[in-house]
Amino acid sequence: MDTRISWSPEALDDVDAIASYIAKDSPFYASAVVQKILDVAKSLGKFPNVGPIVPEIGEPEFRERFVYSYRVIYRVTAEQVLIVAVIHGRRLLTPTLIGLE
Repeated sequence: MDTRISWSPEALDDVDAIASYIAKDSPFYASAVVQKILDVAKSLGKFPNVGPIVPEIGEPEFRERFVYSYRVIYRVTAEQVLIVAVIHGRRLLTPTLIGLE
């Protein structure tokens, strides 16, 4: 049975911002990137621990998957996989971004 996937409001805002930014140059690529992010998130229901542990946090429940140059950061619990942030790989990860403060 697949683990339930949930999105934090902040992660949804991140995806919207990514789509808006890319769409300025190419609506086609914006759609492709968003679809790939959604596909990767959906796959976490079957394999929630597939991504490596987020190095800045070092806790096994916080993991990440890369989609192009973006980090899909998620938290694995017994009940769900919560997508907590989707950030550019060069962006500094802070505890505030993933709701730890």
